[in-house]
Amino acid sequence: MPEKKVVSIEDRIPKLKQIRKKKANRRLTQYLSILFLLISIVVYLQSPLSHVNKVEIEGNRFVNEDEVKKLSGVTTSTNIWQVDPAEVEDKVSEHSQVMGVNVSRSLPSTIVVEIEEAERIGYIQSDGQFQPILENGEKLDSTGELPGGDAPILKEFSESTYLEEMSKQLKDLPQSISSLISEIHYTPSDENPYLITLYMNDGFEVQASIRTFSEKITAYPSIASQIEEGQRGIIHIDVGAYFEAYPGSEDEEEAEGEEENQEIDLEADEEGEEVDEEQGG
Repeated sequence: MPEKKVVSIEDRIPKLKQIRKKKANRRLTQYLSILFLLISIVVYLQSPLSHVNKVEIEGNRFVNEDEVKKLSGVTTSTNIWQVDPAEVEDKVSEHSQVMGVNVSRSLPSTIVVEIEEAERIGYIQSDGQFQPILENGEKLDSTGELPGGDAPILKEFSESTYLEEMSKQLKDLPQSISSLISEIHYTPSDENPYLITLYMNDGFEVQASIRTFSEKITAYPSIASQIEEGQRGIIHIDVGAYFEAYPGSEDEEEAEGEEENQEIDLEADEEGEEVDEEQGG
């Protein structure tokens, strides 16, 4: 039977002390690291390094940047970690021209405010001034500057009832159609108090009714494409759909024995692809 090697307690004590010392040093290093990290965080939070250095406003076209910054309440003395994005969004949403807001942090020191502006659906012209109308029904202060072509100019809408109805119709228009319209004049008749006259950017004139405007004007591109190049006149979409050439147009000069105001019926199908033409005497 082999003889077992016996290690005395005196021989083991130095090794145990060494192991315990290493563990103690490791713990002390960990505690000191955590303490240093906490101190660094406290110093950072109390120093200008944690302050907002810049507030970026994105998505605005008409809304003034300074107005948004003022509403947000965020300044260069604000701690970036004390900024509540939801609270800032609520404040900026109070702006009449803002429909949506998203606030985020861009470290180390920037707050980004992304806004969605209310669309301008038209401009009211009165005494040489232009008053923008927003999709939410809000009317802005008048300005002497000419509109930038982002929405049609509305004229002669003196009664608020018809203006409100017209605004609702314009709100439902796709941008592709709205961009074709230069001006909308309120031109009521005894038979139709909702009659309007549109002046299009391509030179045509359109007569329509406010109540059915957003539904019927979508057929305009299809109807206009069927009219021979060089012809000018009025496209009627208030009752049915037909084209009435201006007196003296090419169409009338070529049509012998016909009445002075020649009319061409234009009926577009649901896809706006087929158009029937019928000349009347």
